[in-house]
Amino acid sequence: MSHVITRKTLTLSRMYAYLRGGEPTDQQKHFLDEMRQHAQATQRRLDYQDIDLGLTIPEALEHLVSGRADAEGPYVGNAYYTALLSVIECTGSDPIDVGVYSKPSTFFGLMDDELARLGVPADLLPHRILFADLPDGIPFHIPGPVDGYPAFGHLPLAKAKEVADAYSAVLDRLDDAFTYDAKHLIDIFENEHEEWQTALKYGHTMDTLLFWITG
Repeated sequence: MSHVITRKTLTLSRMYAYLRGGEPTDQQKHFLDEMRQHAQATQRRLDYQDIDLGLTIPEALEHLVSGRADAEGPYVGNAYYTALLSVIECTGSDPIDVGVYSKPSTFFGLMDDELARLGVPADLLPHRILFADLPDGIPFHIPGPVDGYPAFGHLPLAKAKEVADAYSAVLDRLDDAFTYDAKHLIDIFENEHEEWQTALKYGHTMDTLLFWITG
């Protein structure tokens, strides 16, 4: 089964503002409508595949925006994490595909080992970033999916250049099995750093590079 890795930049506090309950602002109501439409479209795809998570994606989304994730059942974590994608898709920049991998956790785990062997610090390793889960800030516990997907990862935009530089410094010593993907990640992190620097000049406040991996 193939897994797609996607990324976008956003202001983390703005995304989390939708997960704290309370009365939404007029602007938030507009984006909440978009999130609900996204959740409904996702549920239609699940219904077509006869997938029952014990909680529909629209229901899971309503729980999240009410500030809770307390449904019970073996697959409700899959529903909640999938509903989170509706929130993420409707906040921040446009999403951009990173790539498609058959076993991303295995591949980037091995890449971590190779980069660590060459001296790249632990907090800059790709698996640590791509599978880091969501940053702290959601004020309630959300159960994770039983199969690990969707998976989330993140990196502060302020560290993107540091990651790119760390990979570039060891690129000529990297095992050939990882060279192509390391170059690809270097390009991504350098580009995100440059875009972030430009955005700051125009008063934008995006602070986080977010990844999600779906199957």
